[in-house]
Amino acid sequence: MKKLSIKSIVEFRNRSDRGKKNFVTALKIDKAKPDVEAGGDYWVTSLSAISNSFKSGDLQYIIDKRAELTEKYRETDYKRTKDMYKRNMGILYNYEDYDLKKWRPSKQIKLLKKNKDNSVLIIKGLEVYATPHHVFMFRKNNVEELGAIWFIAKLNGFRKDELGMFADILYRYLKTHFSKDYILNSKYCIAVDVFNKFEINYSQLEKEEIPLILNSTLDEIKKMI
Repeated sequence: MKKLSIKSIVEFRNRSDRGKKNFVTALKIDKAKPDVEAGGDYWVTSLSAISNSFKSGDLQYIIDKRAELTEKYRETDYKRTKDMYKRNMGILYNYEDYDLKKWRPSKQIKLLKKNKDNSVLIIKGLEVYATPHHVFMFRKNNVEELGAIWFIAKLNGFRKDELGMFADILYRYLKTHFSKDYILNSKYCIAVDVFNKFEINYSQLEKEEIPLILNSTLDEIKKMI
């Protein structure tokens, strides 16, 4: 059975009843490689630049990448390629003056190594991908705490409840693989919709400001298998 990405779960929720049945049928027989949450090649330039800026605490990566894409945009006449460059440029432009302190709990953070073999979680008997850009440790009141951030891109972006599913699986990922050694900080368990320049952290789900819909969606998928 095919492993699920959160993007594919969002897609399932937005389908008609017939479309949902077709989705589940394909899920049972499709052995193709999964849809990587990072967005694939289409969004990779903007996502990687934002990821690098977070990692370094320096917006220059974003500024430089937008300038590079601007040159590429001018040099090509192929409409599909121009559209791709333009959309990535738009994302980067929106983050050129972003306050990275909103994502980084302190100036000093330590990025932890991620194991690709740990990117799949079993939920409701289904395999679901969790692929954050960064997992990081920081000290708060002399205690080592853990956070993570995931940058996601999609044309027209996500609704708040949809983006909440990314924060949900991200917190489960941290709890499964890191909670024995660190205290998890739900405020810094962050899913970022870079298209809409909007983010949700897991503490908003804990406070019920954003509805938890991942379990109920997986229940619906499970019943149709």
